[in-house]
Amino acid sequence: MGNYTVKRLLGAIPVFFGITLLVFFMMNMAPATIADAAGAGEASSAAMRAALEADLGLDKPIVVRYVLWLKEVLTGDLGLSYRTGQPVLDMIAQRVAPSLLLTGTGVGLAVLLGVPLGVMAAWKPKTVWGRLAGGLTLFSFSAPGFFLCLVGIFVFSVVLGWLPAAGMYTAGHSGSGGDLLRHLILPASVVCLGSLGNLIRQTTFACREVLSEDYIRTARAKGLSEGAVVWKHGFRTALIPVLTTILNHIPHVIGGSMVVERIFGWPGMGSLFFTSVNSRDYPVIMGLTVVIALAVLLTGILMDLVYRLADPGMGWGGARP
Repeated sequence: MGNYTVKRLLGAIPVFFGITLLVFFMMNMAPATIADAAGAGEASSAAMRAALEADLGLDKPIVVRYVLWLKEVLTGDLGLSYRTGQPVLDMIAQRVAPSLLLTGTGVGLAVLLGVPLGVMAAWKPKTVWGRLAGGLTLFSFSAPGFFLCLVGIFVFSVVLGWLPAAGMYTAGHSGSGGDLLRHLILPASVVCLGSLGNLIRQTTFACREVLSEDYIRTARAKGLSEGAVVWKHGFRTALIPVLTTILNHIPHVIGGSMVVERIFGWPGMGSLFFTSVNSRDYPVIMGLTVVIALAVLLTGILMDLVYRLADPGMGWGGARP
C-alpha cells in the first residue's frame, strides 16, 4: 500500500506543475495586464508604469517570472492581494471553513438521501420509492444550480419569509448556531439537490446489478428475509461503486458550490474567486486555482486508495491479480 501511495503521489506531481504553468500563462495573457491590475492605470506616466513593472518583476522574461512565482508557491507564499494588500494564503485560509461547511453539509445530505433511495429504487422499482427516486434524479439533472438558487430565494425568502436570502450570519447578531443554521439551509439544499441525481442513479445501477447475482438468489433460497438479503448482502457489495461515486463527485461539487456561494453571498472560496475576477486581483485568482487544483488531485488519489481498500480483489498495482 505504501509503495502504491508513493507512486500515485509522484504521478500527480507533473499534473500539478502543468496546472501551475497553465494558470500562470493564462493570467499573463489577460486583456488587462498585471501592472494595470496592480495600479498602473492609463493615466500613469511611462516612468511610473516602468517602476511598478520593475517592482513586480514584470520586466523579466515570462519564463523567469514563472520559475520565481512557482518557487514562492512551493514555499507557501502565494503573494499579496492587489485589492486588499493581505497575503493571499491568509485570505484563502479564512474562506476554507465556510466552503467546507457548505459543501460538506450539502454532500452529506445527498448521501443520506440518495443512497437509501437508490437502494429502494433497485429493490422495489415500481413502488412509490422507485418513482420518487426517478423524479428526484430527473429534477436534479434538469434544474441548473443557479435556477434552484433563485427559486429558493424567491419562495422561501421573498414570498414566505422563512429563511434569509444571503450571508452566513445576520448583521448585528453575535453569530449563534441557530442563526448559522438558518442561513445554511437554502444553499446547502441547492448543493444537495445538485448532487442527489448522480448518487441515486449510480446506487440504483450498482444495487440492481448486484441483486441479479447468483449468490443473492442463493441467500433468498436459504430463507433469509428480503431486507437482510438487500441490505446485508446486496448493498455491502454495491457499496464499492457507490463509495467511488461519492468521492469522485466531491471535486465537481466544490466547483459547483462557487456559483451557489456567489448567489447566496456565502463567504467561501467561491465568493472570493468571483470578487477577485471582478477586481482583476490576479494573485488571488492564481492562488485559489492552485489550491483548488491541489485539492482535486488529492481527492482523486484518496478515491483510488479507498477503492482499493474497499475492494479486496483489486491489487495495489492497479489491476486485479
